Order: sequence, then C-alpha cells, then structure tokens
Amino acid sequence: MTEFDHKSLDDVIHGRLRLAVMAYLSAVAQADFASLKRETGATDGNLSVHLRKLEDAGYIASEKTFVGRKPKTTLKLTKQGRTAWLKYLDHLKDLIGDA
Repeated sequence: MTEFDHKSLDDVIHGRLRLAVMAYLSAVAQADFASLKRETGATDGNLSVHLRKLEDAGYIASEKTFVGRKPKTTLKLTKQGRTAWLKYLDHLKDLIGDA
C-alpha cells in the first residue's frame, strides 16, 4: 500500500465483534458457540447475527451436531477466512506504519 487508505479495510472483519471472533478463531483449531459467547461477552442473538455475516462471506464454517439432545455449533476459520484475516492484519500494519 502506498498511501494511507483506511477505507479499504475489510468491513466484514472490521466490526468489533466480528474482529473478536476472527482473532479468537485464528488462535484455535475450532470453537463452539458457547466458548465464543463466553470469550466475546456477546448475547446469543448478537453473536448469531455476526457469525452469519462471517459465514456468508465464506470466512468461517459452522457445523451443527447434537450432544445428547442438546444442539452444538462448532465454528472454524475457512482457508478463505484465514487468508482474509492475514490480509486484514497486514493492512492494519501498513496503516500504522503510515501514521
């Protein structure tokens, strides 16, 4: 990047809760919904909405299973998501370097 261009940050990742989800998932192989909820402090509804945005963008994948009679959702970064995450971090480094 040759100029200071904050507008080209990935808006899908840049939301505060989505950023937290991406950061957490980048550090673990996978996480269940309850862990993400606990780590981010989000409500069920708010977290679900943001996870859907990340999933629609192809950045995360979810798998729904049952443990006994209870549903369990497991999430992980996709290859596309990891690439987008690393690109986002590089872009932030570039912005900080220009500041």
